[in-house]
This record gives sequence, structure tokens and C-alpha cells, in this order.
Amino acid sequence: MLKHYETVFIMTPVLSEEQAKETVSKYKKLLTDNGCKIVTENAWGLRKLQYPIQKKTTGFYHLFEFQAPPTFVAELEVAYKRDERLLRFLTVALDKHAVAYSLKSRNKAKAVVA
Repeated sequence: MLKHYETVFIMTPVLSEEQAKETVSKYKKLLTDNGCKIVTENAWGLRKLQYPIQKKTTGFYHLFEFQAPPTFVAELEVAYKRDERLLRFLTVALDKHAVAYSLKSRNKAKAVVA
């Protein structure tokens, strides 16, 4: 059974745009290769950090919402920890209310664009 998850990671700001895209595609490939279904993907871009991390005050944020087997999250976080390009990451399991809210907000965003 697949569970809903949301993961966001912050990449170091010293990466070029191409390196940032490469990092995102690496994790997207990791998700799809392990049988995960990507529900939505959102690049938040370069943002100011609340407090400095490794003497950096900004970072590139990226979010994935996906469905995966519960055992996969540990493997994903090990990959995050090994990557020097990432400053921080957070993966959370979504309950039915969070999934409904996410779906509602995506539909609202589509309605605004259309």
C-alpha cells in the first residue's frame, strides 16, 4: 500500500541553475525508479533562510508530493544526507486531511491560472 508523503529540500545557493536542475532530476529519478508516484512538484526558487545554515543565508527550495511504500522514506533520507548540495530536508507523511487540503489548493491554483 502506498502512503502519501511530502518532502522539501533546500539546496545550497552556490549551485548554478543547471546544477540545481540536475539535483532535482536526480531525486525525481530516485522517486520514480523506486515505484513512487509523483503527485505534484513545486520549485519555490531562491529564498532567504530564517537563520544561516553553513554560513549561507539563502537556498533553493524544492518540494515533491508523492506516493510511496513506507519503507522507501528511510532510503530517500539516506540519499539526502549523503548529498553535499543539500543544506536541509524534511519529509512528512500526509494524513487524509492534508491530502484533501493539498488537492483543494492545487485545484484552486489551476482555476486561477485558467
